[in-house]
Amino acid sequence: MADQLLSTATHHHTLPENYVRPESQRPRLTQVITDASIPIIDLGSPDKAQIISRIGQACQSYGFFQVVNHGIDTELMVKMMTTGLEFFRLPSEEKAKLYSDDPSKKIRLSTSFNVKKELVHNWRDYLRLHCYPLEEYVPGWPSNPSSFKEVVSTYCQQVRGLGFRLLGAISLSLGLEEDFIERALGEQEQHMAINYYPKCPEPELTYGLPAHTDPNALTVLLQDSDVAGLQVLRDGKWMAVDPKPSALVINIGDQLQALSNGRYNSVWHRAVVNSNKERMSVASFLCPCNNVIISPPEELVSEGSPATYRRYTYDEYYKKFWSRNLDGEHCLELFKREKAF
Repeated sequence: MADQLLSTATHHHTLPENYVRPESQRPRLTQVITDASIPIIDLGSPDKAQIISRIGQACQSYGFFQVVNHGIDTELMVKMMTTGLEFFRLPSEEKAKLYSDDPSKKIRLSTSFNVKKELVHNWRDYLRLHCYPLEEYVPGWPSNPSSFKEVVSTYCQQVRGLGFRLLGAISLSLGLEEDFIERALGEQEQHMAINYYPKCPEPELTYGLPAHTDPNALTVLLQDSDVAGLQVLRDGKWMAVDPKPSALVINIGDQLQALSNGRYNSVWHRAVVNSNKERMSVASFLCPCNNVIISPPEELVSEGSPATYRRYTYDEYYKKFWSRNLDGEHCLELFKREKAF
């Protein structure tokens, strides 16, 4: 099945039929807002109260923000992207060793999103890795390119540290103890998707990834510095999130929307593709422990603001998320308290 990979396919002059979206589902690229004022938060600022306030405002109004002076070395970020690109340029027989259509596999190379269930595919290949605890998973990671394990494991460790710093700030912005969210999520798993979007002959007809929210708690995205592709929905309009030098994009996942009792938004976002250039991105996901119960704290629940979602385990949520099409209704809708189960 590895012959489905776009990164090893012959060059397409037209888009294959099984990638063409129906007219009503196409990205309408000419309507995308390209000059939006997107929150950029300087984590190196000495004014910690302002950082926390700005993060809270961004989580509430946008569901995402960008961070600079975040502590992850720029050279490491460049190496991470370079190493990922080298992997996708490997010969097809090398990549075939890791190919799988099974979403439950901890280490797998695949294409689109869920090729077993989709009617229309997405213009993307990706390498999905579980990253915590590193010593458990790194032995199974690719050995080619030779730098892969060292570069990716170093990046994973630094992203995890940044993620916990941000969860602390988000907790404080909600009026909770700094370590509340970290404790509530249990011994957090960490996943990574190294995404490769080849040049696409007809980008207006398809997606790299269609509109979706992330099922996890927090996502840290390293964007291609040269090629835009991430777009975020706000007030019913799509905004392009252009790459900023050395910045990382942070977005709120479904579990933080549930934990915050709906105060913070798990943002709808999508990836579009480009006819002139290939594009890379690296998405790192902090995920709750599988058996942890997701439920908002008492401080965020009141008579005037009752719990929006029923109690559930992350394992229950994650299985439901992967059992559906990516661009279906918001998975959290299935967990609202007023729904009958």
